[in-house]
Order: sequence, then structure tokens, then C-alpha cells
Amino acid sequence: MDPIILLFCTIFFAAISLGVLLYSKNPNASHPNLPPGRMGLPLIGESLEYLLTGRKGYPEKFLNDRMAKYSSQVFKTSILGESMAVVCGAAGNKFLFSNENKLVTAWWPDSVNKIFPSSTQTSSKEESKKMRKMLPNFLKPEALQRYIGMMDNIAQRHFEASWEGKQEITVFPLAKRYTFWVACKVFLSIEDPEHVSKFADPFNALASGIISVPINLPGTPFRRAINASELIRKELMAIIKQRKIDLAENKAAPNQDILSHMLLATDENGQYLNELNIADRILGLLIGGHDTASAAITFIIKYLAELPDIYNEVYKEQMEIARSKEPGELLNWEDIQKMKYSWNVACEVMRLAPPLQGAFREAITDFTFSGFSIPKGWKLHWNVNSTHKNVECFPEPEKFDPTRFEGNGPAPYTFVPFGGGPRMCPGKEYARLEILVFMHNVMKRFNWEKLLPDEKIIVDPLPMPAKGLPVRLLPHKP
Repeated sequence: MDPIILLFCTIFFAAISLGVLLYSKNPNASHPNLPPGRMGLPLIGESLEYLLTGRKGYPEKFLNDRMAKYSSQVFKTSILGESMAVVCGAAGNKFLFSNENKLVTAWWPDSVNKIFPSSTQTSSKEESKKMRKMLPNFLKPEALQRYIGMMDNIAQRHFEASWEGKQEITVFPLAKRYTFWVACKVFLSIEDPEHVSKFADPFNALASGIISVPINLPGTPFRRAINASELIRKELMAIIKQRKIDLAENKAAPNQDILSHMLLATDENGQYLNELNIADRILGLLIGGHDTASAAITFIIKYLAELPDIYNEVYKEQMEIARSKEPGELLNWEDIQKMKYSWNVACEVMRLAPPLQGAFREAITDFTFSGFSIPKGWKLHWNVNSTHKNVECFPEPEKFDPTRFEGNGPAPYTFVPFGGGPRMCPGKEYARLEILVFMHNVMKRFNWEKLLPDEKIIVDPLPMPAKGLPVRLLPHKP
């Protein structure tokens, strides 16, 4: 039996015995003007349908069915064990993004809190605020410019080792290998392939279990994620302790990577960041810095295989840049700025196959949205598909059209693969650089064709081709 189905069966039978008790103590009885919708089964809610529609390749179905039946603005449900309001459309995105720390605050499922235990501590929440203030300074374009050549060097080594000389490859695992290698270098100054690969398997287990039902039983994705996080955290703590020694002895540069930056940064009171929280933040950055970008890269390869006219335009742009370089010369900031069409293509890919489906918030006070009451303590979910595939936001939403991003681009709050407002992903520019560097290197070397024309797409929790997107490589003739 599929372990996900088995897991939900266990939850279901537990819910039967608890259902009457839970319903008799309904904390929302005093809020009669809740959004329309249904809460589903006791305890399980609608989690099963929410997760399974993604695994079947149609994550937007859960959303679209309820928007059509209840409201295109907001509906209620119960997923991940929580009463939840799902806000929809550009207006919903604007409302949530604009009311961060006023009406709502960030919320993560229990699975995340248990995998990152320090994130549940009050002191750690303060550390997180410090971290979010710090990261934009490190990840802003001018700070990242010096990493472009390094990303190009890693991309070249990656293609030499894993693509060149092969007739067929599977894209998704190789994309993850590339983005993880880049992340290890930028965040930790680790670039030895063997050291990187030592991290890779536990990170894959961790990423698979982060957004999962938090049942800590042997064999579940959640248990594997907890075990992986403990192993990685132990390794990171050893790296942190050694780096502190190296910095004290001037064997490491203060600005060589994010780790050094974090270790030397102080708050307004002159206090350094806590080591365990630095380990957790590095852990989160390594996940965010490679998993979502690898999904985007994989779908770029998929769409370029299906759309030869788009491939040719990207090829033309990238080869013009390649011909302008001296032998052995690495990419630089000026080259990246010339990749306008390539980035429009990448954005259209992320519109149609967003690496993340959305995020969660928690109501920190009672408030009203679109005429409905949202009680304090309720969770809220915004989902990219309420705008990305909405005909009101993107005409002919299923059509691949990079010109949507020319000029001023899409209307505000409609294209949100990186979120928005104060919690917009601080790694947006970092992702842009590593994606464009990858596109440059793959376009210089290959055309390709899909080996499974009708390969299914699943979302678990990131979108991915069910078989990893195997392709036949067609090297360019000299």
C-alpha cells in the first residue's frame, strides 16, 4: 500500500474516536460569519484531497473546485490539522502581503517546527527576525555579483562530469546536484564534489518530509526528515565551530560566504547570533537555495524540449553572449543583464509550474476579509494557482507566452512564485542568477528531446516529473 494512503488510514481511524470530542469543543462557534466552505472529516479535514490532487498532478484542482463552489475571494477548509482560510486572487495576495505582522504572521506546519525545533522558541523567533534583516544585505544583487563567475565555474564542472559524453540523462536529480553544489559553495565555501555529495542524500530526505503529516513512525517521510535534519545539523555545528576558529586565526575571510557573515554579525546590542540558530538558518537556506531552483530548472528543460521556437530564441540570446567571451572567460554581471528573454522564459515556466504552491500565515487578531470573519488563531493559505492560472490575471493561462513579462510585466500581486511583501523570498536574485547560469551552460552545449512524451507531473510538495524527466541529449556540432 502507498505509505501516504497508509498514513491517512491511520489518521482516519484515530479521527473516528476523537471526532465527537473535537466537534463538541468547536472553538469557532462564536464566529458565525466564517467564509463559506467545508471542514471535511474530523482531524483529517480535507488534507487527503489537498495532498492527493497534487500527487495526481493537478494541485490547482483543490483550489479551483472550491473557488467555483464557494467564493473566488476566500473559502474555509481544514488541512494539515488546522482550521484554515484560503485567500484567493490578486486581492487576497495583496491583503496578506500588506498585513504581515499587523493582522497575520508567518506560520509553519508542525512538521517544520519539529524538524527545526529551535524555531518554536521565543528567542529563536527573535533570531529569525534578525536573520531576515541580515539576509537581504547578503543576497541583494550587488552582493551576489561576485558569485556569478563561481556559479559559472561550478556549472562547467557539473556539465563536464554529469552531462557531456552521455546520450541520455535524467534531468531532475542532476539539476538538484548542480543547485546544491552552488548552495554549498555560496553559503559554506564547500565545493569539493565528494563533500557536497555527502550532504546531498540527507538533504533530499529532509526536503521530502518538511511539508508532511507529522506522524513520527518508522518509514514515514516525517521520521526520515527528522533523522536527516539531526545528521545535517550535527555536521553544520562542526563546520560552524571550525569556521569560528579559522576566522579568529585569519584563516577564513569575513566576507567569503553567508556563514562567515552570520558568525560576525551583531545586533543593535552587540550580541552575536546563536550558533544553533545559525545552523538552522543555514539548513533552511540550503534547502531553499537548491530545491526550488532545481524544480524550476527541470521544468525549463521540459518546456524548451516541447517548444522549439522558444528554444531557438533562448539559444540565439545565449550564443550571442557566448561568442562575446574570450576562451576561458567566465560569465559576469553584464552578461546576466543581457539574458532578458531567457529570464522571461524562466518566469513563464515558474508561472505554469511554480516551484512552491504557496505559504501559510496565522491570524494574530480577529479581522474581516471580503466580508467574512477570520478568527484569531486561524491559519491562512495563499496559493500561486489562484492567480497564475486565472484567466482574469493571465489571458489564455495554459498558453506558454514569455511576452507576458515584457515591459512592466504582469499586474501587481498576480505573479508570486517568490511570495510578496515583507516576507518575499530574500533569495529571489540568487535563484535568478543560478538559473540563468545553468541556462547559459546547457544551451551552449545541447539541444534535447524528452524520452517520455506524456510523463506525469506530480506535486509532493514540489512539482516534479514522475520519472525525473529523462531526455536524449543532442550535442551541438562544433
